[in-house]
Amino acid sequence: MLVKLTVVEIRRAVRAALAEDLGSGDVTTLATVPAAAQSVALMNAREPLAVAGLEFAALAFRELSPKIRVKRFVRDGQRVKAGAPLLKISGPSRALLSAERVALNFVQRLSGVATATAQFADLVAGTSARILDTRKTTPGWRRFEKYAVACGGGKHYRMGLYDMVLVKDNHLVALRDEKPNAIAAAVARARKKYPKLKVEVEADTLAQVAQAADAGADIILLDNMVPTQLRQAVKIIRGRAKTEASGGVNLKTVRGIAQTGVDFISVGAVTHSARAVDIGLDFEG
Repeated sequence: MLVKLTVVEIRRAVRAALAEDLGSGDVTTLATVPAAAQSVALMNAREPLAVAGLEFAALAFRELSPKIRVKRFVRDGQRVKAGAPLLKISGPSRALLSAERVALNFVQRLSGVATATAQFADLVAGTSARILDTRKTTPGWRRFEKYAVACGGGKHYRMGLYDMVLVKDNHLVALRDEKPNAIAAAVARARKKYPKLKVEVEADTLAQVAQAADAGADIILLDNMVPTQLRQAVKIIRGRAKTEASGGVNLKTVRGIAQTGVDFISVGAVTHSARAVDIGLDFEG
């Protein structure tokens, strides 16, 4: 699955952000800058990063003036060094000044998600594992942040609660009295109710791993398992299902987890804890 953002949804988000920031008007710019003034500005990376969100920035400036011209030096998904130019924006000074913060907010945040993802993706390179995002996203920004994850080299196969069945520990507690076991009952019911959807089961123990594999789960989430347990789980499953390691994943541990043979490693931090990267917008004198 790859999130393909449309111009319509990007423009909707940009307009909402501009309305939030401008309110009744940019009083400083309106008071001090003549309406006829023209400027040129450069958006630059101030640190190494993976780029995401340039269309948001371009639309933010154009939304305030049809006379704005935007030149792109890079594309989303590209890695750049500190000092690299991203965009050149020229046109009415008022539009550049009033849209500056909104444009930077989008690009800094989304490039931050892409950059965080790229760090994890680089560390698992050469293994069979791929980095996955989670549903731990900024409310209202899920599609944008998952798009940024893809720009950084990550993947996603679940957008929300509607497009894949994920049987978690609390579901299993609710089914604890089912026969032959809670996992088998949950998978069977999911298959019957939603035959076209993939079914994933969260397993906290190796016994649950075996039950999930025997029940025919498509994916088994190996929750908070150490590398030794992950290797055992992969052996138990024997290719009958895809494997996803989750919990305890950070930049120090991800390589070791990847080397256990799991297919995916989910990392909530690439969205919920990604910092905004340092990107500047400087007017040319």
